[in-house]
Amino acid sequence: MSSIDITDEKYFLNRELSELAFQQRVLSEGLDSRNPLLERARFLAFFTKNTDEFFMKRVGGLKQQIEAGVTETTPDGQTPREQWIDILDTARPLFREQAACWENELKPQLADEGIHIQTHDELTESQQTRLRDYFEESVLPTLTPLAFDPAHPFPFISNLSLSLAVLSRETSDEELTFTRIKIPQNQPRFVDIPDTEHDYILIEDLIEANLDLLLPNLDIVDVSKFKVTRNAEVRRDEEVAEDLINMIEEVLEQRRFATVVRVEVAADMPKQSVSVLKEQLDVNDAEIFYRQGPIDFRSLFELTEINRPDLKTPSWTPQPHPRIMRGPGVDPRDEPTDIFTEIKQDDILVHHPYHSFDGTVHHFLEAAAHDPNVLAVKAAIYRTASDSKIIQSLIDAADNGKQVAVMVELKARFDEQNNLEWVRRLEEEGIHVAYGTVGLKTHTKTALVVREEEDGVQLYSHVGTGNYHSETAKGYVDVGVLTSNHDVGQDLTKVFNSFTGPTLSDQFRKLLIAPVTMRERFVRCIRREAEHARAGRPARIVVKINGLEDPDIVAELYQASMAGVDIDLIVRDICRLRPGIEDVSNNITVHSVVGRFLEHSRIFYFENGGDPTWYTGSADWMTRNLDNRVEAVTPVDAPHIRRQLRYILAVTLTDNRRRWVMNSDGTYDQITPSPEEAVRDAQTILMNATKDGVESGSELGMSIEEDILDRTLLIEPQDNVSYPEQTASEQVNAAEQD
Repeated sequence: MSSIDITDEKYFLNRELSELAFQQRVLSEGLDSRNPLLERARFLAFFTKNTDEFFMKRVGGLKQQIEAGVTETTPDGQTPREQWIDILDTARPLFREQAACWENELKPQLADEGIHIQTHDELTESQQTRLRDYFEESVLPTLTPLAFDPAHPFPFISNLSLSLAVLSRETSDEELTFTRIKIPQNQPRFVDIPDTEHDYILIEDLIEANLDLLLPNLDIVDVSKFKVTRNAEVRRDEEVAEDLINMIEEVLEQRRFATVVRVEVAADMPKQSVSVLKEQLDVNDAEIFYRQGPIDFRSLFELTEINRPDLKTPSWTPQPHPRIMRGPGVDPRDEPTDIFTEIKQDDILVHHPYHSFDGTVHHFLEAAAHDPNVLAVKAAIYRTASDSKIIQSLIDAADNGKQVAVMVELKARFDEQNNLEWVRRLEEEGIHVAYGTVGLKTHTKTALVVREEEDGVQLYSHVGTGNYHSETAKGYVDVGVLTSNHDVGQDLTKVFNSFTGPTLSDQFRKLLIAPVTMRERFVRCIRREAEHARAGRPARIVVKINGLEDPDIVAELYQASMAGVDIDLIVRDICRLRPGIEDVSNNITVHSVVGRFLEHSRIFYFENGGDPTWYTGSADWMTRNLDNRVEAVTPVDAPHIRRQLRYILAVTLTDNRRRWVMNSDGTYDQITPSPEEAVRDAQTILMNATKDGVESGSELGMSIEEDILDRTLLIEPQDNVSYPEQTASEQVNAAEQD
């Protein structure tokens, strides 16, 4: 028995710093000169978007704990205040790197390519005149100067708004007056310069150059930019809330006025303006971030819309799935098949954005809406598009006489308002809508179609890893299984019934459902691998997830590693586990892939002594997923889908372009090809494999490189190979898993 205490804080990384390490990898794509210029700009914008949300959610939550006097430590031994200090110290150099990349590399290189971001002084007199006319007609009417003086209280500053802080006076002997001007968010940040193709001026620079029209007869002493970030962690007790919709509306209102957690200011902002912001927004010096260059790089998304394909990653069009879009003797793109016949024939794996979401998942629900044999349609919506085709299909189903039930999670962070609007629309259409389970978020990506057929009622299910969101499906990597398996359908029926009933069932035949059965099953799978390793049988774990935060799962993985299990963890984002620690985790490798698409799929592989077990579904190995959310993960039994999942993992593990490997201290090294090696970008390989699969009409929906499967350590059952026999107790334990 090992004397190592695997619960010791030294074996755990900090959750918040691990998330910042992921944001650093996102930023690295913007810094990487191998990427096209506008692709690099896109990653700088993503870095800002992601870190804005990080400060709103995570730093906001820590600030609440600090103010409440919480001193409880995390598994890695840090108090909220210690974490807060570490976050601020870690984030500052990342923001400096971002600004330096823009000012010293991207901006001048874009200028070399004919895309100029000009200052007002660099414009010709004619351009200045025409832009002044534009400002007076289109921008000036939208601006509202808000002075702060004895007659005017300090104005409200909305979350993530970009503003100008103006110091002015009427005469030279007067005190300076602080005035806030909000930069309009409903106008382009990059304003076209007349008589040019791709020359722009930032709207805040245009406003500053024409302040005499907004603030006439004043001496403008200084103009500086700033941006405010507010806490988004507004908590309410669902148990005492009389109405969940009213509670969410109150949360949204409170979030508008929540505590400020960060103020970004121009590096040269004068002390007087900084002092006003500190005092009126109730922040301290540590929460002031001095920024070079334009504040708020999120607007670089606008630049990526420029029609310069030579400066972008080649575009990708999601492909139809041959099983769903195949007709006899016709191109698979031209004639859709009967999707229910195809699913009943054999399960189908869809892989987005390689396969078209509209042509697969949406087609599944759209076909159900118009099929006269369909009796009922049920779906769980966590996030969806503002003009959702999925929602429209559900409305069409109700209009066509189907029984329709929809679970809409009102507590999906930052999508609350959108989901509230969909709830009202669905209810107006007479559709039964559930809002979730008290105390739990519903995060399942599931849909159920009940269809009457000659041999009786048939249940068709979709269990996926991604949201029913046609827009994010173009940029998120997700998988989903379409199946007619009766046990899966029965389990989903219980799950949907729980959304309207008083309790969540704990009796499921196939699915792993959180928070009732999932944790226990995953723990048993990990422990089973350890038993196989101790007995000399094949033992291997490969998991692809977004986050690994749960301390108990980390401890189980340490135990498995110590037993000799070979473990590969492909973790996109947060990871508490420290790999490569002698005698503890030296059999564990942690990988992370950051590419043009956001890796979002969850795939679980357990070797099981030569009889592998596969799962896929909505859950990560985070405490929130396993204990505080309703999640659904399905076993994968179909050999052809197992083969596809195996290929996805194999391609990911052999990536030498976008893959990073974690060190035991939580830092990451990017894998690069040697001079003799060909570049292997997993996402590019999967795009090509999907396109080849469609063109060849592959039943799998992708072509597969056999040598990649052979070169990886994913073990499959082999003939004529003998392994040590299981003991009777081990056989019983294995049987309980099935």
